[in-house]
Formats: sequence, structure tokens, C-alpha cells
Amino acid sequence: MHNTATKLLAWYDRHHRELPWRVSPAAAKAGKLADPYHVWLSEVMLQQTTVQAVKPYFAKFLALWPKVTDLADAAVEDVMAAWAGLGYYARARNLKKCAEAVAGEHGGVFPDTEEGLRQFPGIGDYTAAAVAAIAFNRPAAVMDGNVERVISRLYAIDEPLPGSKPMMKARVAALTPVDRPGDFAQAMMDLGATICTPKRPSCILCPLSEDCLAFAEHDPERFPVKAAKKEKPVRAGAAFVAVTPEGEVLLRRRVESGLLGGMTEVPTTGWTSRIDGGSTADHAPFPADWEACGAVTHVFTHFELRLSVFRTLAEKVTRDDGWWEPVTNLDAQALPTVMKKAIAQAIPRAFQPD
Repeated sequence: MHNTATKLLAWYDRHHRELPWRVSPAAAKAGKLADPYHVWLSEVMLQQTTVQAVKPYFAKFLALWPKVTDLADAAVEDVMAAWAGLGYYARARNLKKCAEAVAGEHGGVFPDTEEGLRQFPGIGDYTAAAVAAIAFNRPAAVMDGNVERVISRLYAIDEPLPGSKPMMKARVAALTPVDRPGDFAQAMMDLGATICTPKRPSCILCPLSEDCLAFAEHDPERFPVKAAKKEKPVRAGAAFVAVTPEGEVLLRRRVESGLLGGMTEVPTTGWTSRIDGGSTADHAPFPADWEACGAVTHVFTHFELRLSVFRTLAEKVTRDDGWWEPVTNLDAQALPTVMKKAIAQAIPRAFQPD
């Protein structure tokens, strides 16, 4: 085993994080493997999201769907509603499709190799490597943002991301031990999350400081080097919150494809990441006395959205383009955060947006 891996695993044995989807190092050494369903579910949830944010969602999903076959049988609307607030909603759609494929084509059993795992919807190189290593102890090179930061500092890699990723992955592969690849992957993640942090890393506590070139250069925060970011475009649109005297809000479901696909929304204009939508009351879904009540801003990965919000008191008339939902039941709907913000702007007591 590489000396760096030996040091890191010794540190991990003492200082690992206790996480609900994780098997402890002692149990792993005794031959216990993590549940592949738990590992896969947590890894999909953790993309672009923090551990603290994921924990309650992970617990909720396991309570609702204890096995991958349960998730496969669930209604897609229920899955989207349970996911609401985690963002990046294509992940939830692919989560459901992947569960269906594992249940329908593999009898509810996940393949134990990277190649086998990559065949499923939503499982890319990173997730395949993570599940293979952590759930099946395969010697896979697992590289998330935490690992990128650790490896770039360890070797003082000057080439900017994302171009340096292949070089980093080769370094990780060379370090990954054959006998404890799952623990090694989790140790790298824990080191990046707790010691080798983006700002003010605790180098004095790091088990790899003697081997770290960035530490030797007294400039760890310079790594990883990133290409200059392009400024995010700003898009405009409008959201229309219609409320009945009985306290019901008009909702509708977005088309399955595209941004926020399949999620629930209040009527809104045709904004996308590339074009503005209408932002005045002239674009309302039906004629009414629409009152302007401010605006909300939401930042997506590739653009910033600014929605003008309008509200009206409306008759409860059956509509082909949506349904009326009690305000008291909004938390159970698959409303993305931007829509929660819009409703809260129009009806401050509806709920607190994420």
C-alpha cells in the first residue's frame, strides 16, 4: 500500500464522520459492506448539496421507500414531492428511472462493477466509482470536489480545472489501495470536508501534510486552480399566484423535459436559461385584477432568474391547465424553491421558503 494511503487510512480509522449511509471502518474491516441502495441514494443526493442538507432527505426516502424496489414502485409525483428543495431535479427523475431499471432488469440487485453501474440512468463515472468502491470494495478511483481539492494540493497541480481532472484521477487511481478502496475513498472525502477545506485548511492537523507540495509552498488555498468563471446571465419572467376565498392556490405541472421538468409550479411565463419570459400582468394565465407584489430572485447553475410576482383573488373555477391546492397542503407538493419563494412573496404566511 502506498505510504500516503496508509497515513490517510490510519487517520480515517480515528477521525471518520458518522454518516447514516456509511459502515464504520471497524465494521468494514470485519467484512461488512455498505448497502448499495443506501450508498447510491446518498451519492445522488450529495451532488451539489451538503451532507447536513442531505441527512433529512435521506431519512425521509428510506422511511418512505426502504428498498430500491419500493422506490421503483412509487408514483413519480411522490418522489418529486419528497425531493422538493434539494434542487437539480433531473437527479430525482433519473433516480426513479434508475430504481425502475435495477428492480425490473436486475431483480433489485445493483451490479458490483463500475461498468455495470454506468448503464443506469443518472449514474455517471463518479457515482459508479463511488458505489463500486464503497458498496462492493472495488478498487475504483473516486473523485468528487473534496477529493479534487485534496489531490490538487497534495501534488500542487497548476493546470486549471476542469482540464486537470484526468491527471487528478490518475493520481487518485495510483493511490487507491486494493484492500480498502471504499474506506480510502471516504477518507479522502472526509479529509476534504473537515481538514483540507476550501478556505483556511487545518494543515497542522492533516495526516498528509509532510507529503503535501502545496503545504510545502505555504500556499494551499491557491489550489485547485480554476478557470475564470463566466458571469451568469440574468433572465426575467413573471409568476402568478391566484388564491380563492377558501385559501386554495392555482398550481400546474411543468412539462417532463427541461429545467424543473415534472415539478409543480404556479403559472409562470416562458422563461428559460437562454431567453426571458414576459414580466408584466399582461402575460397572466387569465384575466383578473392582478396586483404586483414585488419580485424574487433565484440563482440556478447557469443563470440568475428574476421573477415579478403578481397575485389575485380568484373564483374557484375548474381549469384544464391546473388544479386548486389548499395553502395548508403546499408543503406536500413538488414545488421547487423558486416557486416557494414566489408563493411566499404573494402569501407571506403560506410557508417559509427553503
